[in-house]
Amino acid sequence: MNTAVYNKLNKCCLLVFRNKKINDFSGADAVISEFANGGYYFDKISYVAYNCSAEIVFALKDGLENYENMVIYCPKAMEGTIKDFAVAAVGGEFDGLNFLKGESNSVFMLFSDSNNRLLVSDICNELDKRYGVNHGCAYVKAVGAPQSLIMSAVNSAKSICGELEFNISESYGDTKIEVVYGSNTPKSIFDRALRELVARLDKYIYALEDISLEERLVQLLKLRRMKIAVAESFTGGGICKRLVSISGVSEVFYEGLNTYSNEAKAARLGVEEMTLKRFGAVSEQTAAEMAEGLIKDGNCDVSISTTGIAGPKSDNTNKPVGLTYIGIALKDGTQAFKYQLCGSRKKITETAINLALFLAYKFIK
Repeated sequence: MNTAVYNKLNKCCLLVFRNKKINDFSGADAVISEFANGGYYFDKISYVAYNCSAEIVFALKDGLENYENMVIYCPKAMEGTIKDFAVAAVGGEFDGLNFLKGESNSVFMLFSDSNNRLLVSDICNELDKRYGVNHGCAYVKAVGAPQSLIMSAVNSAKSICGELEFNISESYGDTKIEVVYGSNTPKSIFDRALRELVARLDKYIYALEDISLEERLVQLLKLRRMKIAVAESFTGGGICKRLVSISGVSEVFYEGLNTYSNEAKAARLGVEEMTLKRFGAVSEQTAAEMAEGLIKDGNCDVSISTTGIAGPKSDNTNKPVGLTYIGIALKDGTQAFKYQLCGSRKKITETAINLALFLAYKFIK
């Protein structure tokens, strides 16, 4: 076999053609994540300005010469130009799904600004058939787990089954761990590795499937036949927005209040004036009384309250930006949790929303 051909076997590259003036990589990131879910990882990822012909030609030549599989992610307007170049270099023709299979290269084309007949799952299936493998994926969803603990748990699982690949993504404290395995992975060993991962992260886990935190909470509320109410201060309705995005939530969602001012906290939730004066709006005591105020009339079974300082500046007290209290009340008791969050205003509020949803889930589980 030609040495050059041998060196590129099984290797994959991704070429992303984009407007260099727009720093938006979200589309390409989604494509990369989908390939990882299917068990395929790129040996090289190149971002190329689509208005620079010399860079385009260089990237295409490099991809064809050094990689067996080349995925092109580009605007549809570039379709004709790229196809002409690839066909001239590889031979053959693109099929109706925008897939070109040559003697030593495969080229797959995806559009960044148009619907694709060719899906990432189709490409993964084609590669599975070619290499005689089949990939599966298991999920672990967790909130609030320290990064060091996640990596320790992953490494422990890998020590049991080294064939596994782990794709870890995090959004405001909500972590998704995708565990990718091949058809040749012994089930007993895979199960043991997954159990190890779950055992180490147990107190942070809310699902072992790819499901959102709010959807998981609504499922559990329906299962328990419970209704929930929410009183938000600094999260500004974010918890309610997440809940009402789930179909069928009306079965379990009683009410949601935005009680920003002290007057609203007192009038709508029954927070004691002395509590607000002595401890302040951002306090454990206020969070607890907010949650209790929602549940005392007997119309709901669980309640969430939030109060905190999102920034960028603190309030008129000496309390720091990021200080957060979350109250959870059931009919038989209330508990308030303190967090010191950091980052931008958005990061603080979004993290608090995830923590609040997770705490409600844990309380009724």
